[in-house]
Formats: sequence, structure tokens, C-alpha cells
Amino acid sequence: MKFISTTFPARHYGQRQLRLRKLPKYLLLENVKGFESSSARNELLQTLERCGFKYQEFLLSPTCLGIPNSRLRYFLIAKLHQEPFPFQAPGQVLTRFPDQDLEDLFKDKVTDKVGEASSSFSSEEKNLDPNIGPDCSSKKNLPKGAFLFKLETVEEIERKRGQDNDSSIQMLKDFLEEENEEMSQYFLPPKSLLRYAFLLDIVKPTCRRSTCFTKGYGHYVEGTGSVLQTAVDVQLESVFKCIEELPEEEKLMKLSTLKLRYFTPREIANLHGFPLEFEKAVLALGQLLHFLTVFVEKRESRNKTWQYQYRHRSTRIKPEINSPEFPL
Repeated sequence: MKFISTTFPARHYGQRQLRLRKLPKYLLLENVKGFESSSARNELLQTLERCGFKYQEFLLSPTCLGIPNSRLRYFLIAKLHQEPFPFQAPGQVLTRFPDQDLEDLFKDKVTDKVGEASSSFSSEEKNLDPNIGPDCSSKKNLPKGAFLFKLETVEEIERKRGQDNDSSIQMLKDFLEEENEEMSQYFLPPKSLLRYAFLLDIVKPTCRRSTCFTKGYGHYVEGTGSVLQTAVDVQLESVFKCIEELPEEEKLMKLSTLKLRYFTPREIANLHGFPLEFEKAVLALGQLLHFLTVFVEKRESRNKTWQYQYRHRSTRIKPEINSPEFPL
């Protein structure tokens, strides 16, 4: 099995395959959504066909395995063999794993257009149900002119309802660690609560969804991953309604009642499918979060020093490499 990493420019996939002295028997490729509509993907498929590979493409997310985390990715598997895969659909992108009934798979989840593959997956995730609210509580359809807390649209709330009502996906509580004193280090600081409250994707342990976690999670707030509401009895609507009209101190008091915290490295590893015994992955993830925090802080400090030099000196002075103030 040869795994093609996304660390190489996508345009080189086909070229690298041609330069191999001996063709591998199997290939596995993973990339971000959007690769399926790129010219690099087309070149890759042409190369695979010339080399005699049988292949199948997928657009899959952890939700396909019942894991409550959205991380839609492109996958391709290929084998150097005359016989095709039993589930192979040439020129088509599957949006479900082929471990289900093949007739249903081809009937409902196969598309011959890349754009349709994306919309097919989205409609499956939406699967709207009017009885589940955005905070995982039971509600009816939003009446006209209903209060929308945070900066969410009706469409976003409807999408979250559908995700939280999908019984094929496990609840987040199945992936969480037990609450203990060490959890206090993961609670959002007051500054972040006040500044980013309306941008946070807030989930409860009973939710069946979470957004994609990025490398900036834990240091940056916006768009890096969901945060967990540990005060499960508090309703989001009651906290956010009219909160903008309150003075800062009262606003902070209301937001603090939610007891929002980041997911721990172990919990993120769980949501990425790492088994409990795979402690090295958890350790590496925790070290990565710590390294990114330190690195960004140092870089910000260095940039401030540069700005100071630029403002107060007629010429910009190049710092000494590897000096304590400007580490590499």
C-alpha cells in the first residue's frame, strides 16, 4: 500500500506516479474537499488509467462512521489489478462507505457529477427535522420572526437540528473525558467570552455534531472548532437574548453560566477516531497545541519589537539570528 500525502503539491501527484520504477499494488490518497473538481485530480485519474489501476473515489466525513465531527474529505483507493472493486462505480464519487447494501449505495449515494456529490452529502447532513433545536433540545419549527440567538441564520439552525436528530451518529458525551479539576485549564477566559461569544459554535454533550478542529484550536477562537457547554441545564436563548444591551460585567456573568470549555486533546483524538490505547497520538496532539501557542506568542512579540524598531529608527535594523529576542 502506498499512501500519497497531501504535503506535496497536488499538481505533482501524476508526475510522481510516472517516475516510480515499480508500481505499487495499492494506492490510498486523501485530500481536502475541492480536490475532486481540480485539474490535478483529472491528471491523476488519467495517470492511474494509463498505468492499469482500478480506482474508486469518495467524499467522506467522520459522521459516516457515526462519529459526531464534520470533516469532509476526498479519498481515492486504487489497485493494480484486472478485477475492479466489487463496489466500483467508474467516474462517480461515493458519499458513503461501501459496507452497506450495494443496491442502496448505488441507488441513493452515487453521483456522476462532482458538484452533485457535494450537494448529495449536504442534503444527507441537513435531513431536517423540526423537533430538535440548535442547543439539542426538543422544539417545533421556528415561527416567522423567531428570535435567532448569536449570529446564526435560519438555515444554519435548521442544519444543526437535522444533525442532532440523526440517531446513526453517536452523542458527544460518548467521546468526552470525565470532568475533573484539571478541566479548569480548558475553560474559555473572560476576554474570549466577551469578544467571540456570538461567533462560537457551542455544543452540548447530548449533541451529535461538532465542527472541524484546526491547528489553531485552543489559541484562536473563530472557526477553529466547537466549544463544549458543560452547564447542560442552561438554555442558550436565555443567555444570548438581549445580551448586547447589557453592560460588560453583566454580559460576562451571563456568558459564564454556560461554563464553556475547549475539548481536551484526548477528546479531540477520540473524535478523530484514535483508540484509547493510542496514547502517543494524544501526547503529540497536546504537544502540538502547546507548541503552537508558544510559537504564536513569540511571533507576536517579535512583530511588536520589529514595529517598535521601525517607528523609532530611521533604518530598520536586522536582528541577530538566533538571538534570545528573535529566536528562529
